[in-house]
Amino acid sequence: MAPCDHWECSRVKLAVTRFDKDSVCTYFELDPNKQLVISRGCANVAVKLNPLSSIEVHAPVAAHQARSVIEESLRNAILDGRLPCGTAIRQEALATLFGVSRMPVREALRQLEAQGLLRVEQYKGAVVAPLIEDSSLESYQLRLLLESEALRLSVPLLDEQDFADAAAYIQALEVETDLSKVSTLNRLFHQALYNKAPNKKLLALVNVGLVEEERFLRFNLQQMNLGPLAQDDHRTLLQLARGREVQACVKELELHLHRAVKAITQYLGNQKQNSPDV
Repeated sequence: MAPCDHWECSRVKLAVTRFDKDSVCTYFELDPNKQLVISRGCANVAVKLNPLSSIEVHAPVAAHQARSVIEESLRNAILDGRLPCGTAIRQEALATLFGVSRMPVREALRQLEAQGLLRVEQYKGAVVAPLIEDSSLESYQLRLLLESEALRLSVPLLDEQDFADAAAYIQALEVETDLSKVSTLNRLFHQALYNKAPNKKLLALVNVGLVEEERFLRFNLQQMNLGPLAQDDHRTLLQLARGREVQACVKELELHLHRAVKAITQYLGNQKQNSPDV
């Protein structure tokens, strides 16, 4: 952005700014509500941006792949922040974007709701779910119960491939600097230790909590400085799982999650104190 160079205009313009024949500035900007404001002279016109404009569809989607393609595209856009919390997701707009009927769209939205990425609100329909907020303590208390049971059931059934996968995720976490990939690797490590639990409904609930944490860490991990301590916990968890020390492994997981909830609640408290609205 650059100051407008027209002598009568003290506003800010973008590269697309031009002068019309009457020497009246025309420029574009985003207002606080993320609406595109087209200004010409003293007249402003607000144009709502399409929230799905960040999703690119490069080729026609085959009918048998539609649900999975839509689900994956939306998941990626939510996880990397292109679809912010609270964004309404319209079935008709999605169906038009991907060139499909509403049936695979509804199925994809149901899957994302089950994963905790979307929630249904009255009068709005499906919206992008919020990140971890003040209820993080309750979320982690529930995670503690679910993940402890998943780990207890899974450890006796883990094989060498599971241990190798978990070790590879730890190694990747040691060198990865992309915070979005760090949060994903953290989720994959935990899933590698839980995946042999025979209760699939339990695993589905566990994955909802892990995805919620992944989204939060993508945008806040750098400020929280959790890396080295979390890695120590991961190495200990893997060592105990390899030794089939089920109770000790579950106890270590409890300590790991308690440290996480302490760090997150402290971080959220500091954010609230530093907020200009407080």
